Amino acid sequence: MTRHSSLRISVLPGDGIGTEVSAAALEVLRALESRVGGFALAFEEHPLGAACFQRTGSALPEATLRACERADAMLFGAGGLPNVRHADGTEIAPQLDLRLHFELYAGVRPVRALQGLPSPLSSPRAAEIDLVLVREQTEGLFFARGNADVRGDSEVRDTMRITRAGSTRVADFALRLGERRRQRGRPGRVTCVDKANVFTSMAFFRRIFEERARAFPQLATDCAYVDAAALNLVIKPWTFDVMVTENMFGDILSDLAAGLVGGMGMAPSGDIGERHALFQPAHGSAPDIAGQGKANPTAMLLSAAMMLDWLGAQHADAKLAEAGGLLERAVDAAFAAGTLRPIEFGGQSGTADITRAVIAQIGAPAMA
Repeated sequence: MTRHSSLRISVLPGDGIGTEVSAAALEVLRALESRVGGFALAFEEHPLGAACFQRTGSALPEATLRACERADAMLFGAGGLPNVRHADGTEIAPQLDLRLHFELYAGVRPVRALQGLPSPLSSPRAAEIDLVLVREQTEGLFFARGNADVRGDSEVRDTMRITRAGSTRVADFALRLGERRRQRGRPGRVTCVDKANVFTSMAFFRRIFEERARAFPQLATDCAYVDAAALNLVIKPWTFDVMVTENMFGDILSDLAAGLVGGMGMAPSGDIGERHALFQPAHGSAPDIAGQGKANPTAMLLSAAMMLDWLGAQHADAKLAEAGGLLERAVDAAFAAGTLRPIEFGGQSGTADITRAVIAQIGAPAMA
């Protein structure tokens, strides 16, 4: 990317509070453009989601999909409304369709305690929580979505699919991430989370992880059953560094882990493939608070920081990486100041309050 070239970002606000946190992210990203300089982002907003389905009959219009194909990255707000469902009772979830269409196989879920916020855990070591859960997103039990074996009104069977190709690429992703984190001072430990004592598919997943781990002798690697991992996430989450797991297990554990640092409003995520990536807060559309200014945009802002970091790596652009790091530090500093307390933490800091505080920490524009 040349110094003044522009990267195309498909902005997908979606439903409920997705529109509010998306607007907050764009405001902050524009502030970063001015502060850091040397890069430009062209934001293109496109419809999708449950409300879009109600209006048009499609949760993911063809024009939106084509725009996402042309984009350098996707920034997603939230999708789904509890009262809008398919005929089989499942919710409208276009983000799952995007994952499959773009082969966004690695669901990256960072979980990190921020200074200045109360912890749900009593241990002083809760402040040390800094882990990343990597969730395989193209197969596992989610493979059954849309392919259920419905046997009349007496039985439904959902099938888990685990392949060597899918398991290999997500294991390699997690191991490479573990190496990058080791170089930045983290433990460099990667844990495979499975249920290999019961399911042949999970024993296969574990075997492939162990095979791939041999290429990373500098890392500490181990395996844990998902039930034990859930227990230890609650008892001693600070002992985890990188975790890699199957789709459904990752869906559950990532929410549990987010609860350890205050909830879904603090939980960013990236859905990453070989050529495309989508970044979104891990929370849902929260229609009960939509339009009231109460939504916590922190997860969205940290997801935007992940996007900048990924774009910087994709385009070998130090300015984008610098902007991503600055945004993450600005979020940290805004909360460390001790004046912000999101609604879900019992405070009164809403979307605008948190957005303004982060922009203030980003600071003045760089000199030309």
